[in-house]
Amino acid sequence: MTWLRSEADAVVLSLHIQPGAKKTEVVGLHGTALKIRLAAPPVDGKANAGLINFLAPRLEVAKRQVEIISGTNSRTKQVRVAGVDAESVRSKLLALG
Repeated sequence: MTWLRSEADAVVLSLHIQPGAKKTEVVGLHGTALKIRLAAPPVDGKANAGLINFLAPRLEVAKRQVEIISGTNSRTKQVRVAGVDAESVRSKLLALG
């Protein structure tokens, strides 16, 4: 899958973010990115914080292990998650619910 790339001790996610949604959830693929709807509004970094607050518990990592490496002011983001493997990330993000 092109939305998920392994690195030495981390994975990098290619995400398409839709801020201001009714609820925060993984929607599915959007081109080559994984689409996530965020309830947080796209102002004052709230959507970025909301994304980290959503991903960290879902991937069972500390918030400090989730870093937005590009696209902080864009809907298209690259997020690095340290200390996880690609298969566990894939199953946790694509799980129903």
